Amino acid sequence: MEWNLLFFVNSAFLGVGLAMDAFSVSLANGLNEPHMGNRRMCGIAGIFAFFQAAMPMIGWVCVHTLVQYFTTFSRFIPWIALILLLVIGGKMLLDGIKDDGVETGEQGVGMTALVLQGIATSIDALSVGFTIAEYGFFMALVCALIIAAVTFVICMAGLYLGKTCGTAFAGRASILGGVILSLIGIEIFVAGVL
Repeated sequence: MEWNLLFFVNSAFLGVGLAMDAFSVSLANGLNEPHMGNRRMCGIAGIFAFFQAAMPMIGWVCVHTLVQYFTTFSRFIPWIALILLLVIGGKMLLDGIKDDGVETGEQGVGMTALVLQGIATSIDALSVGFTIAEYGFFMALVCALIIAAVTFVICMAGLYLGKTCGTAFAGRASILGGVILSLIGIEIFVAGVL
């Protein structure tokens, strides 16, 4: 592969495709925390962008070093995403049911949950390491950075949209966010197994 416009366009489209799960989770996070500030939004989008960039690079390294182990691991990717998103979504759902629609102050997603969301929504990007295996290291890194930039922008849009809608849903936003995360986990699982 050579440096040309097609490389950048393909990398951007790859970023859009990979960021859809992160967009949905960002939407759920925005619903859950309708009064979050711009700094927090950038932090959340940054976590998703980091993992969306890191996973293809990890996949690229695996292709060039440990390919036989990675193919065995790839069978577990849908299961890992399902479990992580069901746990996080289930917790949000239970918290929303316990609150029973009563607004008890700002209830944001903690750092541990954000990291788990970042891993769960980007773990399928490990396989992108196979598709960019013919790239040199620097070219693969640039591709990963483009994916990160696209993911950041898409997640910011999801957070903003979720925040806007979250104000309207008030106390039920956590329930809706938990349902969305659980459905995303099931979708990743079904798509990965079938």
